Formats: sequence, C-alpha cells, structure tokens
Amino acid sequence: MSTARRWRVAGLNFDHFHMGDLLRLVAQHPHAEIVGLCDAEPDRMQPAARSFGVPPDRLFTDPDACLERTRPDLVILCPAAAEHAEWTERAAAHRVPVLIEKPFAASLAEADRMIAAMAAAGQPLAINWPLRWVPAHATAHRVVEEGRIGEVREVHYYDGNRGPLYHGADKVELEPTVEAKARSWFYRQARGGGSLLDYLGYGTTLGTWFLGGAKPLEVVCLTDQTPGLEVDEHSITLARYATGLSRFETRWGTFTDPWTHQPQPRCGFVLVGSEGTLTSWDYAQAIRLQTRAQPAGFDLPVDRLAAPFRNPVEYFLHCLETGRPVEGPLSPAVSRIGQQIVDTARRSAAEKRIVPLIDSVTAP
Repeated sequence: MSTARRWRVAGLNFDHFHMGDLLRLVAQHPHAEIVGLCDAEPDRMQPAARSFGVPPDRLFTDPDACLERTRPDLVILCPAAAEHAEWTERAAAHRVPVLIEKPFAASLAEADRMIAAMAAAGQPLAINWPLRWVPAHATAHRVVEEGRIGEVREVHYYDGNRGPLYHGADKVELEPTVEAKARSWFYRQARGGGSLLDYLGYGTTLGTWFLGGAKPLEVVCLTDQTPGLEVDEHSITLARYATGLSRFETRWGTFTDPWTHQPQPRCGFVLVGSEGTLTSWDYAQAIRLQTRAQPAGFDLPVDRLAAPFRNPVEYFLHCLETGRPVEGPLSPAVSRIGQQIVDTARRSAAEKRIVPLIDSVTAP
C-alpha cells in the first residue's frame, strides 16, 4: 500500500467482543490509526483504549458526534446482530465505508437495508467472516479454484465453540456466570442471539464461496429447544442444491474450543467434488485431499497468507486504496446468498417443514 496515505479508522459499538480483535489489526497496520471509539457504555471501550493508546478525547458515547469530530476513512461496526441495519444506516449517513463484523444481519430484510444504505451513500460495505482468514480455508478455496477436486457438489460444515461467553477479545478465556448469560445479547432472540445466527452464516457464506455462488433450491432445519433459553444452542440445516445435498451444523457447547483443541466432531469443512474430496479443519496446518490419482489421500500444507489477504482490515483498506470491489465472503453479494439460506433455515425450524429458498423479503 502507498505510504503517502494514513487511514483514519473509528470503531463503533462494542456489543460483539470481536471489536477488540479488529482494532488490534488497525493498530498493527503500518498505515492506519484509530481516531475514535464509541459505545453507549463507556466501560466497554476502556480495555481497547488502554491497549491501543486511544486518548480520552477520542472516546465517545454519541456515534454521530464521533463520526463528525473524527472524520474517519473507515468505520468498524460490531453491534448485536439484530442492530446491524440500524448502525450501517447511521454510518452511511456520514458517507463512510463500513466493515461490519459477522453475521451479515439478523434477517434478509435487514441485509437489504444495509446494501441499499451503502449504495445510496456511494460507499463500499464489507462483512467480515473471521474463518475467511484461516489459512486452511483460504488454501481450500485456492485448491477448488484450481479444479483439483472437480466441480464442488457437497459442502459439509460443523462449527461453533464452548459458547460466546467463554472468551473475549484475542480469545482471552472467561468463565461465564448465570448473570452474564442473563445480560448478554447473545441469549436474546430479539437482538439476534443463538448459535444459528452466530455460526450458520459462516457455513452458508463460505459454502457459497466454495460452490462458486450456487444457491440451494430448498432448505430444512432443526434447532434444539433448551428449557429456560430463548435461543438455540444447536442447529442442523440441510440444503438441496442442483448438485446434491449439503449440511450445515452450528453448536454452542462443543467439548473444547477449536482454536485450542479440536473438539469431536471436528470444526471446519468437508468438500465433495466430482473428481475428489477435501477436508479443511479450522486452524489446521494442512488440508486433506483425495483425488483420482491419489485415492488414498494426502496432506497438503496450508498456504502462508500474503498481503493484502491476511486479515479483513488489511484487505478492505487495500480495496479502498485501489478502488477494487470487495470480493469473496466479505462481499455483500456472496454474504446475501448466505443470508438467504439462514433466513430460510430459521423459517424451516419455526414452521417444521422444508422451505423453498427465500429469494426476497416478500417471499411467502
């Protein structure tokens, strides 16, 4: 990237603890700086302010005041899932590019509001899916693009963690309490909580990436119903594509977190192609391939990711500087297909039936 430009970045809304991870990427970028932080609860900003040396005069509780006074080149948003549209529209009013943490939104209608708001503002939108930056999954996509397993016909996905309250920014381990769960938006249906909204978009969005943009024809989903909880902690979704069936499973309550010790079942992806198969586990150092030439299978070391494709901040700033469109899972186009599947899965679980893919917010 050009050394002439210094990118000014503001972080708004600390509902999702991934804000700390994203701000660290800004702090580590040689040509970016944090110019403002904003949250309605000042205490939630303090760890980031201390870690990244953000002075008190750059801390705000009013997002409009933050944007007006700091004039950022990029806004990072980490609100509760059900508030993504509201916060994106607020940033769009200031005509500033937006990088928002996953999921895309709590519904397709809200995702479309976000797309419309940013289009009207003439600014790009990127949706960050942290699994996109896992070297194993990036390598898997490269192998798929090279045609080494032929046409991808099935995606099998299982992912999750012990639960959203067991860790904070930078994967710092926490011990959740009953009180913490009662306060957390992750366990509130109205705010977009639950394992399905937290993790299904990962599988369906990266799955769409692996499938070259293909959409399923219909979807069926089951979720658990834990007494005393408003939201699910386990969901299983089946999607029928023209090429066959794919499976997406989300789980809060894995035995271990995949970034420390892979649980069983393992977290990650299995891809079945016309000419081979591929497994890509979260955080693995190699992916496993079967091909017609080597049906016994072999390990392929993961790629070492290179700039500007190592993390979402680096990548999005590169897009802004070069004028290139956001591509892959971070693009609204691919993420919208993932959201269509998520919306259809939620309707299926609620109505306990197979549902045709929801193609618009007015679909029956």
